[in-house]
Amino acid sequence: MKTIARPAFAETEEKKSRFLAELVFHDDLAKRIEELRALHPRANHHVNAYRYLNDEEQLIEHGKDDGEPSGTSGIPCLKVLQGRNLINVAVIVTRYFGGTKLGTGGLVRAYSGAANAACDAAEIVDYIPQGETDLFAGFSDAGSLEQACAQDGITILDRQFDTAGTRITITGPRDTLKDLAARFPVPETD
Repeated sequence: MKTIARPAFAETEEKKSRFLAELVFHDDLAKRIEELRALHPRANHHVNAYRYLNDEEQLIEHGKDDGEPSGTSGIPCLKVLQGRNLINVAVIVTRYFGGTKLGTGGLVRAYSGAANAACDAAEIVDYIPQGETDLFAGFSDAGSLEQACAQDGITILDRQFDTAGTRITITGPRDTLKDLAARFPVPETD
């Protein structure tokens, strides 16, 4: 699976209708649609599609036509995301009507073309599942624990010290967390 490094933008035109396409992180979708409605009050539609993994690792995906004829915009945008195997992203296509009706096939081509243009403009990266875990080391191994947590992609969220040693909460790539948790397991408490 793939995702994006940062949001991306592209603009396309079809028979004088303008299509402003943005590829954003799924978590930013609702806020960005609200911003776009304020930025483009005269735009006719703000079509969107998204794909993300929920907390149970289930794939959730949907396309919304936002007033366009059913199936002519949201689903074609979703198919672009599916075809590129993108996850945890959303595409929003803002349309300014140009005066000429595009017809069903024209709408499908225009919206999928705009979504593809945004994907082409994006920096696509491998999707690496993230997680969070706690690690523990006695004081004699605290230096090794700190060094292990200094790798790229690891973020320290919390450090706690007690009479037994150091407990650190980190986030990062799940595979790395699994290895670190095996090396620095948290002792079980009674």
